[in-house]
Order: sequence, then structure tokens, then C-alpha cells
Amino acid sequence: MLHYLYARELAAVPALARGMFTDRARQFSTRLGWPVAVDRAGQERDAYDELNPLYVICTGAGERHLGSLRFLPTRGRTMLNDHFHDLLEGERLSDGNIWECTRFCLAPEAGSEVSAQLMLGAAEVGRAFHLSHAAAVFDERMIRIYRRLGWGPTILSSRGQGRDRVSLGLWRFSEDIRMALAVRAGIDAGLSKAWFNDSRLVRSPLREPA
Repeated sequence: MLHYLYARELAAVPALARGMFTDRARQFSTRLGWPVAVDRAGQERDAYDELNPLYVICTGAGERHLGSLRFLPTRGRTMLNDHFHDLLEGERLSDGNIWECTRFCLAPEAGSEVSAQLMLGAAEVGRAFHLSHAAAVFDERMIRIYRRLGWGPTILSSRGQGRDRVSLGLWRFSEDIRMALAVRAGIDAGLSKAWFNDSRLVRSPLREPA
């Protein structure tokens, strides 16, 4: 199942939040060796988790975390604008129709379908908030995933070579893409839309994270 939660709502689901931040530490620190901060509880958080981002979270049996990603509007503070000036050629990306997507994370036990389900969740966010694109910085290992899912980015700039290559891309939102991702994820498109509509985001007016 897909869940859509702002950071301020994670307190209501402590076990799910703990699973997400623990799996982030396992992926980004332990497996990939990124210089991220891991606390004494073995959880990875950064300054952008303090900005009330919107999380897309995929869960399995017992509501355990299987995968997640994080959205922030580019009109506010973003990792892209703060840390990837070279990929932006010194400019800032600030557009009400584009949100930044970061921390694409898969649990160790996640099946191959979880990546497709997360991308479907991202497409639901784009549909509901009437966005044109998602922006993300990604490394070479993600290219294979995007190609398999059939929703690749338009690459704007890159640095590095081979496995060290890092790129900035834009993913275009459309209804055709959402429908195709639903097929790849094995989830009925109507059910996917219902999961979003049943979330807290719809029980109060849609808004950008504060």
C-alpha cells in the first residue's frame, strides 16, 4: 500500500517512521557509504526532514516500511539548490510547478515491484498537486531502475564519469505516465488514486509543505 504523509504526521505512525529512517541509514550509510548522519538509534535524518516534506511510503505486511521517497517544493529550501550549484550552473531552481524528489530508499527485503510502486506514488503527487515535473539528482546506479520502469528523466547536466557520474534530471508528469506506472506496479490505477484520496492530504486542503 502507498501512504502520503507530511513529516509532522509521522508522530502518529512511529513504527513506520522508525522503519523508514532505519532503512535509509542501511541504504545510504551502510551499503552506499554516503557521508550521511546516522543517530544512536541507527536512523538517518537530515536538515530537509525538518522542513515538513511530503513522504511517499510503500508498506508491506504489518505496515512495515518497504520503500519511500521525499518531496519538497523548489520555491523553498531544497537539497538541489543548497548543495548542487554546479549542476544548476550557479542558478537556482525555483518553480511552483516543480518539486524536488530525494531519498529514494528501498528496504533490504523490498521486491522489484516496490520501485514501480514508489514511482507510481510520485506520479500521484504530481497529478494531485498539478505539477509539471519532479527534479532529482541521481547517480549512475539509478539509470537501470528508471529504464526498467519506463519513466526516465530528461538529463539537464552531469558531472563525473562511470559509476561516479551524478546527474540532474527532470521527470515529466502526465496521466499516460501514471497509467503506465500503475500497470508496471501491478496496482489498479483507480485503487492508487483512492489511496491518495484517502490520505490526510485530502482530509484538509491541499497545500505545499510549510
